[in-house]
Amino acid sequence: MTTPVSSKPEVLVIGGGVMGCGIALRLAQAGAGVTVLERAIPGAEASSAAAGILAPQKEATGPGPFLELCLRSRGLYPDFARELEELSGVSIGYRPCGVLQVAFDADEALRLKSTVAWQHDSGLRAELLTPSDARALEPGLAPDVVAAVSFPDDHQVDNRLLVRALSMAAARVGARFRTGYVRGLREESGRVVGVDLDGETLRADMVVLAAGSWSGLVHGGPLDPRTVRPARGQMVMLQTRLPVLQRVLFSAKGYLVPRADGSVIAGSTMELVGFDKQVTAEGMARILGMALELCPALAGAPIQEFWAGFRPYTEDHLPILGPGPLPGLVLATGHFRNGILLAPITARLVAQLVLGERPEVELGPFRFDRFPTLPA
Repeated sequence: MTTPVSSKPEVLVIGGGVMGCGIALRLAQAGAGVTVLERAIPGAEASSAAAGILAPQKEATGPGPFLELCLRSRGLYPDFARELEELSGVSIGYRPCGVLQVAFDADEALRLKSTVAWQHDSGLRAELLTPSDARALEPGLAPDVVAAVSFPDDHQVDNRLLVRALSMAAARVGARFRTGYVRGLREESGRVVGVDLDGETLRADMVVLAAGSWSGLVHGGPLDPRTVRPARGQMVMLQTRLPVLQRVLFSAKGYLVPRADGSVIAGSTMELVGFDKQVTAEGMARILGMALELCPALAGAPIQEFWAGFRPYTEDHLPILGPGPLPGLVLATGHFRNGILLAPITARLVAQLVLGERPEVELGPFRFDRFPTLPA
């Protein structure tokens, strides 16, 4: 367990996305002095490029510690949304809309049936639907769907509003923000004591590394750049005059996220291409093809926006959470496709670690050193 050197430590948080801002909020509320270090605008990278899906059940491949972590974080969201609106004045667009996953062939339908079975055994709500039942819920659904599963407890949030509200809330309770490039960690006598920010040494009792896809590039840190890598995801936003969907829709090829204003976010690719943030013709064709296959009514919808962002990818698709190899360092990165979902629980757990408290979740499965040493 990490023990700070004082009861109200000074903490540097590297990264100003939802993770960094959420951690700063919880630490500042607990009385710590917190400075968030961000090389650009808070939330400008993966946090703003995501779709805001809160779907631990849809994303899960089976029961286990990761699913439990995701479910716990999803359960925090209703109160989290209310708290952020009270602190910032910004509604984060939290919508308990449910998720519908569909199948277009018999093999996919069998996988959906298996998912419902193990989730029922785990005490989770999931309902296998006939095609007609699915279209009764979502009339815009494609006519050739052969089966579907409803996950009524999976929801969504507007991730762009979320990161804005989080940064405002953190600042309102006393967190400070500085813009600059963190060149590396500062170490003395076997302990992390601060960072190098553009050549200036900033000292602190604790440092939290929450820099997403860039976490492995911080000099002196414990993460090989190949352990946390950028996974490019391309996205498209369509605009409809009236909402054509109520629920988040998934197929094996992608997803559609309907917002309350009639816009629909379609995504996403998953490309390991380094830090290349290009939007490509192939990527757009795949996403738009998926969107029209799922919901043909979108054929006439204008394209309002398109973009690409980087998810912090790990080989086992699990986050890296917990103490670093040296005292004074805590890690919160590698959340891959579930960064928005895991923001509330990550903020709580990291704050508990920094403050010397016992984390409410066993973090062993998410240790940084679970990966084999990579050859140079």
